[in-house]
Amino acid sequence: MLVASLTVDPAFRIAAVDPRLYGSFVEHMGRCVYTGIYEPDHPTADAAGFRRDVADLVRGLGVPVLRYPGGNFVSGYDWEDGIGPRDQRPTRLDLAWRSIETNQVGIDEFAAWSRGVGSAPMMALNLGTRGVDAARALLEYCNHPGGTYWSDLRRSNGSADPHGIKLWCLGNELDGPWQIGHKTAREYAQLAAETAKAMRRVDPSIELAAGGSSHSRMPTLGTWEATVLEETYDLVDYISIHTYYEQRGADRDSFLASGVNLDRFIEAAVATCDHARAVGRHRKRIHVSVDEWNVWYQSKFAGEGSLDWEQAPRLIEDTYSIVDAVVVGSLLISLLRHADRVKIACLAQLVNVIAPIRTEPGGPAWRQSIYHPFALTSRYARGTVLRVEPTGPTHETSWLGEVPTLDATAVIDEEAGAVVLFAVNRHQHQPLSVDVDLRACRGLAVGEHVAMYDEDPDATNSAARPDRAVPRRLADVKVTDGYASVVLPPLSWNMIRLRADR
Repeated sequence: MLVASLTVDPAFRIAAVDPRLYGSFVEHMGRCVYTGIYEPDHPTADAAGFRRDVADLVRGLGVPVLRYPGGNFVSGYDWEDGIGPRDQRPTRLDLAWRSIETNQVGIDEFAAWSRGVGSAPMMALNLGTRGVDAARALLEYCNHPGGTYWSDLRRSNGSADPHGIKLWCLGNELDGPWQIGHKTAREYAQLAAETAKAMRRVDPSIELAAGGSSHSRMPTLGTWEATVLEETYDLVDYISIHTYYEQRGADRDSFLASGVNLDRFIEAAVATCDHARAVGRHRKRIHVSVDEWNVWYQSKFAGEGSLDWEQAPRLIEDTYSIVDAVVVGSLLISLLRHADRVKIACLAQLVNVIAPIRTEPGGPAWRQSIYHPFALTSRYARGTVLRVEPTGPTHETSWLGEVPTLDATAVIDEEAGAVVLFAVNRHQHQPLSVDVDLRACRGLAVGEHVAMYDEDPDATNSAARPDRAVPRRLADVKVTDGYASVVLPPLSWNMIRLRADR
């Protein structure tokens, strides 16, 4: 058995967890909206046409913020198409995903639905085919109380109160040549700056995220962010980055270490932000929004050019295994480890499209394997992240070199009187015994150990077997003389919640 150790000390604090770290993402793509969250003919549909079974699963996931309506979709989207009487809304071609968009769901419907599931919209703006004028009009429509053209139009459309949307994304992945309206860094930076200026005049209370790199392999990584922040530093609050991971071939060791790449990507973004701060003599710090992240088997997707024009197609509906759940749990650990600078993150997407929730039209909704580590982390990783600095074995990977076998972080919830340890054993075959020094955490006595693992790491959930890949409760944990010991199964994500014995 492998052996590792770590120390949990409330004095070694990274930062308080921003609840928006547990956001997700709804894009008008595939079946995320239509037959995903919205299906008027479904047996569980509410009066507005949204599926109650899906809404219940979303509430259980615990997502306080939902990015909307894209994604690549937003770079060709006219938001005015999605307001007003449904029978008068135009049907359009969505060029991003070669789909037919009916516009039966728009900002008014989505804002009301997101409130109902305990979330707030994070609105993305079209800076691909549009710009300043459409952005400031949308903000006025959403947030101004009344007495103006756009705010009164919202009221006449049935939303008397402002939607009060506070988080806004200045475009989507405009560094990518696949994006409609792709721009150079300078072109995007200047447009983002002018859009931000106009929006802050409409509503100074909003928060803005400028678009950063679409993934860590972009050739413009670093130089793109530096140029964007040169123009926008004092106008924005966040720089956004996107990242997806998949197992390539038989190289599972590298896939299990995906969190190492995310750590490096976040640290590169932070370094660029701090360089821009120093060069510009700025006082505030720019934070990071990882507003698209997940496991996505992109190698299985032939590209949007291979698609036929279709309404709500079955697009990129990846089925997730225990292995994928372990990787998602590890990526959450990376996000928590950088809670001092990562304030927002969005698991992409929410339903059907590379999602923790799947549905069948007219049929059931169920949780995928990745749902469980996300929901448990969102529920229990509330409080302050602690620096634990594990010591233990390492192993080689072909992609990332030498990586720690144990990936771990801890969160202290002083209000609940609990410490929660999140840990991944990246070794595929060997259990890992972890000695935890808790002498600085007085009062802790007992705990429960929950793990995502299986004798078949490729096990998945389905409509027929929705509970095949679920967390298992392992042996209770006892704290003796300030120490606890836990054994992490091979290839597993683990949550150990320690508390006083009462």
